[in-house]
Amino acid sequence: MPPKKKQTKYVFIDRDGVINVDPGARTKHGYVIEWKDFHFLPGAPKALKMLADSGYKSIIVTNQQCVGKGHISEESLRSLMLKITKEIKTFGGSVEKVYYCPHLKEENCNCRKPKEGLFLKAKEELNIERFDDKFFIGDSKHDIEAGKKAGLKTILVLSGNSERKNIPAWKTKPDHVCENLLEAVRFIIRSEFKYSQDVS
Repeated sequence: MPPKKKQTKYVFIDRDGVINVDPGARTKHGYVIEWKDFHFLPGAPKALKMLADSGYKSIIVTNQQCVGKGHISEESLRSLMLKITKEIKTFGGSVEKVYYCPHLKEENCNCRKPKEGLFLKAKEELNIERFDDKFFIGDSKHDIEAGKKAGLKTILVLSGNSERKNIPAWKTKPDHVCENLLEAVRFIIRSEFKYSQDVS
């Protein structure tokens, strides 16, 4: 019998409130539309480097309604994301791909979280066989709903707009809760090590 093909390790990550400071009221329109609006959260570059060093491919999945609202063109958003991914690379991290939804909430598209369209697109494009052994790290109720619908394990980080005290009222709850991206990444790496020890 031929050896089983080793599966690529992916981690899906929301952007605002997870990798960078949520723009919220801090920017002119409440979105990251210029490079000066982007600020890494403490520990985020180190976390992304840890993922890369451990053999994980990071995938960013983000809602960017700022395009639909006319605050930034889709071309400019792509350029901005390229600059962000290049900056991450200077810290030793790596982003395999970015998936974003540019639509307004009112358009009721299939790609805007809490729907799972972006994840299904990634699954098809990246030839991912299964999601139940992979994680999505987000900072909102909608992130957790989308990740669960797609079949991913979910980690809520408290570095964005969500508070631990609100989680009990959510219909869809995260599998795990961490303070920030660095803590979440450490949890993922520990989980992989424990699993490999258990099955060896």
